[in-house]
Amino acid sequence: MKAIKISTRAVMMILFMLMTNCISINKASAQNGMGKKFKNMTPAQRADFQTGMMKSKLKLDTQQLLKVQALNLKYALLFEPIIKSDAGRFSKLRQAMALQQKKDDELQYIFTTPQYKLYKDFEDTMRKKMMAKVN
Repeated sequence: MKAIKISTRAVMMILFMLMTNCISINKASAQNGMGKKFKNMTPAQRADFQTGMMKSKLKLDTQQLLKVQALNLKYALLFEPIIKSDAGRFSKLRQAMALQQKKDDELQYIFTTPQYKLYKDFEDTMRKKMMAKVN
């Protein structure tokens, strides 16, 4: 039974992380149904939100911003069927993780080395915060 609880929470954590990408999460926003809010957004709204957060956190220049905006929209559209799917949690998790890895690989070519490191550090921080809530 414990494995099912952990997998459920892990799926929620990954999906939340994927939808929000570079977003600082505080306890108040998570408790106010932030995950549901993003699930109900259109792919374009999620992409715009992610782009805005990346712009401010990573100090993107104009060319980077245009590329990131297009990439975020591309992946928001690809994530939409996963988010809305009735598939099992493990299936969704596998699909989401594979898609996120592809997105990260593409972002690596857009960001400078320090920006990409900051992006990955922030992802790790978010992951740790979510895992702390699980435990």
